[in-house]
Amino acid sequence: MAAQKINEGLEHLAKAEKYLKTGFLKWKPDYDSAASEYGKAAVAFKNAKQFEQAKDACLREAVAHENNRALFHAAKAYEQAGMMLKEMQKLPEAVQLIEKASMMYLENGTPDTAAMALERAGKLIENVDPEKAVQLYQQTANVFENEERLRQAVELLGKASRLLVRGRRFDEAALSIQKEKNIYKEIENYPTCYKKTIAQVLVHLHRNDYVAAERCVRESYSIPGFNGSEDCAALEQLLEGYDQQDQDQVSEVCNSPLFKYMDNDYAKLGLSLVVPGGGMKKKSPAAPQAKPDGVTVAAADEDDDEYSGGLC
Repeated sequence: MAAQKINEGLEHLAKAEKYLKTGFLKWKPDYDSAASEYGKAAVAFKNAKQFEQAKDACLREAVAHENNRALFHAAKAYEQAGMMLKEMQKLPEAVQLIEKASMMYLENGTPDTAAMALERAGKLIENVDPEKAVQLYQQTANVFENEERLRQAVELLGKASRLLVRGRRFDEAALSIQKEKNIYKEIENYPTCYKKTIAQVLVHLHRNDYVAAERCVRESYSIPGFNGSEDCAALEQLLEGYDQQDQDQVSEVCNSPLFKYMDNDYAKLGLSLVVPGGGMKKKSPAAPQAKPDGVTVAAADEDDDEYSGGLC
């Protein structure tokens, strides 16, 4: 079966080459027919699991479409070549071709297809190169934002923010979450703004920037419904505990359902948050001990202090 498909692919390649030849009566190559044959060859090689040959056929198809000024079809062929590289576990090279395809989609005036291609590339590379995935998700968000598709844009920004947190790139994460929050505010999704404020505060506290965390909460008072919400009350309690270096209070807030059931990356930030100085809860003063004659230690000390300087 595989040998048959390989032979079929080779036949299509030979036909494609024939269409590209010129002669006395044929002055121009037939790029359209050649591209079609290269596409058929790619499918045959793919079915035979000959991914290297399939990739090469896709690339030849893309060039033929480009020569024919069919940008959309050229982009599709480059994207398919990228998917063949994915099958070969050559992920960085695959992403490079898919990025090229997305730029051609944009040039062709099909931004939705460009955004979907970039998102696919981000998913491919996320576990191998999170930094590149962040860049791709941010590019995708920009494409959607330019098309005024804010809900799709903010979803991709969220993916970028979580990857930044996972990589402990907190300065960039803080900026990314702020951008998310601004978009949610613009589309009037206020409850999600509250959750983004919690995420911001956790990120700032992990940056050891209490002032920025407090400012986030203060600025969020202008968001309708935030002041008086359980999110606001929890954040005020968290900041109070952090400021007083009360680890018990901080841990109690971060272990509450409000924090524990956030996106996993933010929940982990809460559970790992430690107040400055190691965080021991201030102990309440111990009850004064009584002396055998009924006079308390504290009282006896006061008596000693009263006469410690001698009589006046």
